[in-house]
Amino acid sequence: MSNKFQDKYRISTTRLQKWDYSWNALYFVTVCTKNKEQYFGEIKNGKMNLSNIGTLADVFWHEIKHHSQHIDLDAFVVMPNHIHGILSINNPDKKNGNNLNEIGAAADVETRHALSLETQPPTNPILSSNYPHSPGQKRFQNQGKNTLSSILGSYKSAVTKHAHRLGYEFEWQTRFHDHIIRDASSFQRIRNYIETNVMNWDSDKFYDGIQS
Repeated sequence: MSNKFQDKYRISTTRLQKWDYSWNALYFVTVCTKNKEQYFGEIKNGKMNLSNIGTLADVFWHEIKHHSQHIDLDAFVVMPNHIHGILSINNPDKKNGNNLNEIGAAADVETRHALSLETQPPTNPILSSNYPHSPGQKRFQNQGKNTLSSILGSYKSAVTKHAHRLGYEFEWQTRFHDHIIRDASSFQRIRNYIETNVMNWDSDKFYDGIQS
């Protein structure tokens, strides 16, 4: 039986340090506001009512495909204090995420976006110039273009810049969460989670009990 997903990806297992986030794959990402502040609006009667900042978060997500190459966007939702989205990198000149049985168990990971890394030089001796670098170590030193971190860094920067330009106080959480989608069943499960997130807000792990 083929392990390929959508005839493009064969991702059996992944681990942060051995994965290059410019590789072709589908990614599920979550980005939160600083301190889980509900900048993006509120949910009432099962409907998300976007604030002006929430509208910016929505608009600039859909602009990603116009500013980054070889990107496809899928399910997406703006919640009161975070966003969820699925995006795929489909670069014909890049490697597909395949033949990765040796990499280790897949997991959700938390990643700093490109802009925050610029002021944080590596201190671990494993990152020294005379040590063979894994994709994760190279990523720490040089984010590169059209990587997941650079794409989300640009998205977050655009929302912040325009919010401040309009006079709104707003900050993102420094890190974002990402998960590599490995197969069709995971894709459907995650897509369903995103599409029903508003209706299930009361049970969401980011819900703080302020709203009903």
